[in-house]
Amino acid sequence: MKVVEFSETSCVVTLFTEDFGKVGALAKGARRPKGPFEGAIDLLALIRIVFLRKSSDSLDLLTEAKLERRFRSAQRDLARLNAGYYVAELLTELTERGDPHPALFQAGDQTLQGIDSGAPLLDTIVRFELTALHEVGHLPSLDACVVCGRPVERSGRFAFGMTAGGVLCNNCRPGRRGVVSVSSQVIDVLRELGGTAGSSSSADELNTAGQAGSGTPPSIAPSIHGELRAVMNNYFAHLIGHRLRMSDSLGGPTNQ
Repeated sequence: MKVVEFSETSCVVTLFTEDFGKVGALAKGARRPKGPFEGAIDLLALIRIVFLRKSSDSLDLLTEAKLERRFRSAQRDLARLNAGYYVAELLTELTERGDPHPALFQAGDQTLQGIDSGAPLLDTIVRFELTALHEVGHLPSLDACVVCGRPVERSGRFAFGMTAGGVLCNNCRPGRRGVVSVSSQVIDVLRELGGTAGSSSSADELNTAGQAGSGTPPSIAPSIHGELRAVMNNYFAHLIGHRLRMSDSLGGPTNQ
């Protein structure tokens, strides 16, 4: 997910793994032209690794890395490259070192495959965002009031509590901070794309959307692109405590 120069020949890498969660490791000799990792250490690539675990406050030692799949969009499409960086940033910000999330790893891998193979970009990103929120326990409530649990009446606009974590009924809205008005169209899209978050079918949907030439049409109307991204960007900013750096790079219709 991240590579930082450590010396003339080595670097420090941050990796998101299926079995061990986020790992920080020293890759000795990785910057040599003919180093021990044979060019496997590349941003957004899928690799197989062998590493030595160290104490909790020390870097692990990366000993082997074999490239399985490279992220090709880095060479041909800036919008998709930025989307890939955004996925990596989300994984970094939402997880802790040594805390494995196998389902999140799989969703991240399938999302990057979808981005790389031409899937509708905004749909793919939003579906991954909702899956990630489910896996870390912060999926927003979209059907019932997040405070009292009562069903929220359908209307043209919904009160959405960024800090509270979901829609609010008329009784619970007064006095709440971080409340914005969200159109029913945006809520409907979030319900649709987030309906399978965390279920066995969500990975299949991500994978199907990622198949090159699948002809999967985008489900998000261009008219709500801006509002939808504003809702998601602000929700993550409230959750994490700061705005994600790559969030402004996720555009609208031109990135579909």
